[in-house]
Formats: sequence, structure tokens, C-alpha cells
Amino acid sequence: MKRTAAAGLTIDVLVDSEHWEHVSAAKAVVRRALKVAATSLSTKSAGLAIVLTDDAAMRRLNRNWRGIDAPTNVLSFATKNFGDQLDEQSGGQFVGNHLGDIVLAYETVKREAHRDGKAFDHHLAHLVVHGFLHLLGYDHGNDAQARRMETTERAILRDLAVPDPYRATRTAAGFRRRSVQRAGSVRARPGQNA
Repeated sequence: MKRTAAAGLTIDVLVDSEHWEHVSAAKAVVRRALKVAATSLSTKSAGLAIVLTDDAAMRRLNRNWRGIDAPTNVLSFATKNFGDQLDEQSGGQFVGNHLGDIVLAYETVKREAHRDGKAFDHHLAHLVVHGFLHLLGYDHGNDAQARRMETTERAILRDLAVPDPYRATRTAAGFRRRSVQRAGSVRARPGQNA
């Protein structure tokens, strides 16, 4: 695990699956997307963890936290009270500014990118930005929230030179809006690993 500080953001990238065979490339995409997002949103000093895993692990997380027995592309586990992270090694004191954890499932990310005709790195960057916004309190529970979140995503992705993931695309059957599976957002208890 290598830590990266960008725009006041400390990023830990943990690889929990052999499916992420090009780990250094994926880590670079993740770090760049987070750096641009944090800079764009003027994020204060904070830390977060990215977990690169597989569908089996994601299915367990999705079942345990959201009651959905299926894998999903990304889950965000926001720290309940930003700035209040229980540190067991320092005698149980609250320390740091841990935003939370973002978990990504390789097979689902790859399958969706292929299905939608997107570059894998572009889809990965989009999902990282999406998960990061959830950690900051963005949501898409209603149309107004979804518009706000999508507008913010588009602006960040434009800075990353990633095509708009929400625009209509041409398919063999005609035009359709790019389908985007709404990723999950979970509020984790302080000090709990996702």
C-alpha cells in the first residue's frame, strides 16, 4: 500500500483481488481522478481508502450493508462523523479526518465499460468520482439530487478528459441514454472497516 497526498487528500489504495492485473495503471487512474475531484471541490485535508476487489467480495458487502444480494460497481462507506475516526492503536482516541472508503468490483466495472462502449479507465475514473462525491454527502435519491450530483461529476470528468457518461450514445438499435447503475452509498460507523 502506497499513500499519496493530493490537494490535501491522503489516498490509500488496497488491492484485494487478482483481477486487477494492471494494478499500477488502475492506481494511477484512481489517484488522478481523486486529485482532480478534491481540487475541483476544494476538499480540506482528509484521507480515504480505495479498495480494488472483485464481484464476490462486493456481493457480500452489498448484501450485508444494503440488503441486495448481488454485486455492484462501487460502494462508498462514508465515515459517520467526518473527523471522528477511532484509532485503536492510540488507546481509542479519535484522530484524523478520514472521509471513508470506496470499494470497486473489477468484473462489474469491466462488464459495464464493455456494455456501454466506454474505455475501462474512463469508467473507473467516473465511478471513483461518483464514490468520492458520496463520501462528501452527495446523493441521487431524488431527481434534484441526481441532477446536482451528475452536474458535479460531469465538470470533474471534463477536467479529466473523460467523455460525459450520461450522454446519449448511438447503438445498433438507435440512440439511447447511457445506462448508469446507481452506485450505493453506505454510512459506516466510526472506525469500522468496510
